[in-house]
Amino acid sequence: MKLKKILFFPLLDSLPSGHHQAANAISEYIRNRSNEIKCKKVDIMHCWNPAIEKFITGFYLRWIQHFPKSYAWVYRTLAYKLNKTRSYRHYELLFLKKMKQIIEQEEPDLIICTHAFPSYLVNKLKKRGVCSVPVINVYTDFFINDVWGRDAVDHHFVSDINMKSRLVLNDCIPEQNVLITGVPVHESFLSPSKSTKQKKELRIIFSGGSAGLGKIQELIEKERFEEKVHFYVLCGKNKKLYQTLSEFDCPNVHPIPYISSREKMNDLYNMADAILTKPGGVTVSEAIRKKLPTFIHSALPGQEEINLNHLRKQGLVFVIDDQKSITRQILDVMNSEPKMRNFYRVLRQFEDEQEFKDPDQIFQFINFLLKAGDIQQVTNDETREYIMTSSGGVSGG
Repeated sequence: MKLKKILFFPLLDSLPSGHHQAANAISEYIRNRSNEIKCKKVDIMHCWNPAIEKFITGFYLRWIQHFPKSYAWVYRTLAYKLNKTRSYRHYELLFLKKMKQIIEQEEPDLIICTHAFPSYLVNKLKKRGVCSVPVINVYTDFFINDVWGRDAVDHHFVSDINMKSRLVLNDCIPEQNVLITGVPVHESFLSPSKSTKQKKELRIIFSGGSAGLGKIQELIEKERFEEKVHFYVLCGKNKKLYQTLSEFDCPNVHPIPYISSREKMNDLYNMADAILTKPGGVTVSEAIRKKLPTFIHSALPGQEEINLNHLRKQGLVFVIDDQKSITRQILDVMNSEPKMRNFYRVLRQFEDEQEFKDPDQIFQFINFLLKAGDIQQVTNDETREYIMTSSGGVSGG
């Protein structure tokens, strides 16, 4: 029997971003449940020109670090203007032919886009009738930028009910084609943290993402630590940060190099009482799954700034004032019964709004689409019936 094939389209192989993590998570949901489906990741930028892909990755990292305000302006101007229809003709001229070539060569049964750029290209091909493969957008932020393809995309996996409402009301996407799944995270992170409140010490994960970005060193150097509060600093691939903090003479600071093992990362989550991080979609989603109070120390320009605005409105995160003591602000929140009670109430509401809450449901839905493709193009009515049955009748929007 011929294996079914799913093509995943994140972007920039050289950068271990949330787009890759979400693609890896869904791939593992599938591999853990079926040996009849082949999953393959493809980076169109790398296929187009590996040297340019590597250059763009380095340029992006330098840009957001050294000229954050200009990056934020460009991102908001070119990629994030709500309710505005855009055309990116330069993308099409450079990459559309290559995307068509990849799809024809790979012959996938399903395409899953975890980044806006390939989604835009696949959407264009479907609208022109040169691609008939079903497509799922998997969003890895708490908002939707203007680059994402929408009208010809078959299904959308969104982070929360607000994103679903926007697609249904503003973009006229049929409600049954938008599923609230949360940002997909690895199965290791799906059980709540085992940390207990009755501890002599408070243990805080301090994260700058996979690249170790943000104001970590600056905040650590000016902090006045309290004896029973310890920070476990995830330096990611920032070797300079790890080296600097390793030489920092403070028993409250524990630098940790890049962790590739999800099991080790899960052990760290289970040990922790809270997380201090940037508002990246995947990291925050992991913290939500682990039910860890989440504090934001800084936000990278562009996507993370917009993420922070949405997360703050929902009450899912606490924002740290970098001019005041980090330790004292975290303790003020975690020692406040009303604040913590409200946080867990918001967390329960967020989880209750999820339509597909676990990997089994996501796998079954993808499998449903693949099997339906053997018979006929799945109809909206069939999709609606399947979703209502599988999600227990939950409906957002």
